[in-house]
Amino acid sequence: MIDIEELRKLFLFERLNDEQLSLLAASGGVRTFEQDEYIVRQGDPAECFAVLLEGEIQMIMETVSAGSVAMPRTSQPGVFGGATAAYLGDQAPTTYQHTLRATAPSRMFMLPAKKFAYIVTEWFPMAMHLLNGLQSGGRMQRELIDRRQRLTALGTITAGLTHELNNPAAAAVRAVRELRSLITNSRLQLAQLAEDGIAPEKLRALVDAQDACTRRLAEQPQRSPLEISDAEDELGEALDELGVEDAWDLAPGLVNAGFSKEDLEKVRTKIGEEHTTKALRWLAEAVEITQMLDEVAEATERITTLIGSAKQYSQMDRAPFQRVDVHELLDSTLAIFRGKIPPGITVVTDYDRTLPPIPCYAGELNQVWTNLMHNALDAMGQEGTLTIRTAHDEDEAIVEIGDTGHGVPEAIRDRIFEPFFTTKSVGEGTGLGLDISYRIVAGRHGGEIKVRSVPGDTWFEVRLPLREPAEAD
Repeated sequence: MIDIEELRKLFLFERLNDEQLSLLAASGGVRTFEQDEYIVRQGDPAECFAVLLEGEIQMIMETVSAGSVAMPRTSQPGVFGGATAAYLGDQAPTTYQHTLRATAPSRMFMLPAKKFAYIVTEWFPMAMHLLNGLQSGGRMQRELIDRRQRLTALGTITAGLTHELNNPAAAAVRAVRELRSLITNSRLQLAQLAEDGIAPEKLRALVDAQDACTRRLAEQPQRSPLEISDAEDELGEALDELGVEDAWDLAPGLVNAGFSKEDLEKVRTKIGEEHTTKALRWLAEAVEITQMLDEVAEATERITTLIGSAKQYSQMDRAPFQRVDVHELLDSTLAIFRGKIPPGITVVTDYDRTLPPIPCYAGELNQVWTNLMHNALDAMGQEGTLTIRTAHDEDEAIVEIGDTGHGVPEAIRDRIFEPFFTTKSVGEGTGLGLDISYRIVAGRHGGEIKVRSVPGDTWFEVRLPLREPAEAD
C-alpha cells in the first residue's frame, strides 16, 4: 500500500484531504516496470487507471489517419494514462485507447477502473458532468473538423487538377477541330493537282519537300523574334510575287518549319512553274497539319503526365509502405498545386540527387507536403518565392519547404503543431493541417518536423529516417 504523503506530492491529488488520500491509497497499489515493459496496451480491456510515481513513460496511440503516433517521453510524477474515461460509465471505452510504455525503470500507482470511476463520480459530481460533456463534445467536434479539413484539402487539389487538365484538353479539342478542315482542304488540293496533270515524279518531289519540312520542325535552332519576323517578310514577298493567294498567312507556318526562299526556288525547279502556286498552298497546309498533330500529341502527353502525377500523389495501386524517391513525391505534389500557384510566385527546387530512396508511407507524406506548401502559398499571397530543397544528413533525409511570407511570430511558434491552433482568419483554417503533418512525420515515420522563421524567410524542416523501422516489416 502506498504512503499517502507520496500521493499528496502528486499534482493530480494535491487538493485531497487525508481521508480521501487514505481511501485512494487503500483502493490501489504500486507496481514496478522495467525499461521497455508495457504498462497498458491499446486494445486490451480498460481495467486500470495508472499514475507515474517515478521513472519515465511514453504514450503511443494507433490511429486510422496517422498510424502509430508516439507522444514525447515524460518523467513528471503525476502524469497518468490507462482507463482515463472510466467515469463515463456505460459510455466509457471498454478497451485502452492508447499504450503506455516504460522507457526507464518506473513505479506506477495502479487504481482499478471501477474504483477510479466511483471516486470521480462521488467526490467531484459537477466536474464529472463537465468532463463528460467535454469528452463527448470534443470527440464529435474533432471528427467533424478533421473530416472538413480533409474535404477542403481534397477540393482545393481537385480544383487545381481540373484547371490543369482543362488547358491541354481544350487545346487538343481545338487542334482536332482545325485538323478536320485542313485535311479536307489538303485532299481537295491534291485532287486539283492531279486534275491539272502533275507528273508522278513531281508529286513525289512535293511529298519529299513536305517530309523535309516535317523533320526540320523539331530541329529548328532558337531564333530571336526579329529574325523570325525578317524571315517571314522575305518568304511572304517571294510567295506574293509568285501569285500565291494569302501569301502572308502561309509564310509563318513555312518559316516555322525552316522553309526559306532557297527552298522555294528548289520547289519551283522540281515541280514546274505551272504547278508551283497550288503545290505551295498544299505544302503550307501539310506543314500546318503536322504542327496541329504535334499540338494534339503535346496536349495528350500533358494530360497523361498530370494523371500520372495524380496517381503518384494518391499512391493508387501501390503498397502503403515502400521505398520511394522523395523527389518524385514532391514533384507530384507540385504538379497537383500548379494550377493554384499565382503568377507572381516563383517556385524554386534545389534537390540533392544523391539522396537515396526513403522507406515511408508515400501517400501520407504527400499529405504533409500538401499541408506545408498550402500554408506557404497562403502566407505569401500573390507574390513571393516558394523553395523546396532536399539534403542528406548521415542516416536522415531532410526536406525543407520555405517561403517569403510574413513568417510565424515567435510568441506562437511553439503552438503551431497543436490541434485546432491556427493563425488564419475565422473560416479559413481548422488548425489541423500541421497537427496531422506532425502526427504523420513523428508518429508514423519516427521523424521530426520543426520550423524556423523570421519575416520574409520561413522554413519548415522535415527529417525522415533512412532506416526502415522494424514494425514496417
